[in-house]
Amino acid sequence: MSGTSADGVDAALVEWEDPREPRPFRLRAYREEPLPASLQQRIHDLAAGHTPPGETLRELAALDVLLAERFAAAAAGVAADAGLALEQVDAIASHGQTVAHHPELHATLQIGDPSWIAERTGCTTIADFRPRDLAAGGEGAPLAPFFHFVALGSPAESRLVLNLGGMANVTWLPRGGRPEAVIAFDVGPANALIDGVVRAASGGRERIDADGARARRGRVDAAWLARLLDDDFLRAPPPKSTGRERYGAAQADALWSEARARGAALDDLLATLCAFTAETVAHACRAHLEGVEAVDRLLVGGGGVRNGALMQALRGAMGRVPVEPFDLHGVPADAAEAMAFALMGRHTLLGLPNHLPQCTGARRAAVLGEIAPGRSGRIPRPD
Repeated sequence: MSGTSADGVDAALVEWEDPREPRPFRLRAYREEPLPASLQQRIHDLAAGHTPPGETLRELAALDVLLAERFAAAAAGVAADAGLALEQVDAIASHGQTVAHHPELHATLQIGDPSWIAERTGCTTIADFRPRDLAAGGEGAPLAPFFHFVALGSPAESRLVLNLGGMANVTWLPRGGRPEAVIAFDVGPANALIDGVVRAASGGRERIDADGARARRGRVDAAWLARLLDDDFLRAPPPKSTGRERYGAAQADALWSEARARGAALDDLLATLCAFTAETVAHACRAHLEGVEAVDRLLVGGGGVRNGALMQALRGAMGRVPVEPFDLHGVPADAAEAMAFALMGRHTLLGLPNHLPQCTGARRAAVLGEIAPGRSGRIPRPD
């Protein structure tokens, strides 16, 4: 998959011992393949509506193919890392690259054509998971909670699972292991605004605040933070989802323009944005869950784990709650989202529901994903 940051392709090769049970599973290999800055910018421009007039559909079609080629190469690479030929891989599950997500229109768009992936690799490819959830009345997101429940739930602890990708989303896993008790929703932006401000401030020369070094040198602007937290999306009840159409390049550019007009330092703005993400998580616990005090442990995955300032802000916002990366619980933080879609693709082939409808707002549990047969034309059915 490629997340909302569009900075690279994540590929995970996952093996299941029992074809009918989601556990146990084993991560055989994982890799990250960075996308060139020029390609990342094209994706962001398309998603933000900055593509030159008259070129939008041509660029959409071009990126649909170009990204599929990248995804196919990543799949081949991770199979080779595990010492497997592609012929030994049962199927590929591809989330794709989101370029539009509008649940208010019951619409979403992920590109990276699965037919190209299937043709290049020879493997049956499952993709387009989100539209079926939308068709069933859901938001099309979040989908990863299905994996969080399987991989990170605990009978003894109530855990909050936090993914820090382009957006921040939480999964509430109360102790006891009942899928119908899981609550999940997007809480707001994470890396999208932080990375976007760095790109705007550097004229595109830098893409991230590595390890949160700039943010750690900065000071939080309390008044600006309060204004950021005064947000209709944060107040809206779950189920809810968001993306770059709300917290993307346009807002990042506006924030940096405001900082320059006010004479505010870049480091201070980044520190404030880290505090913003951390406070949205604590706010979500207070407003939409059972309160921060009900959380026994906060497990964090996604690229934001590598931002030391963001992790420090989270620990401050969550008080006594232990804040730990997924890695300490058997799931490498960087691999988690790719592993989630591997599980979903597996369930598609089995004809089993692969989302939690109460988390997305769907009317019923459905089997998400559309299948592009591999070179043989036969669709594998694990048994």
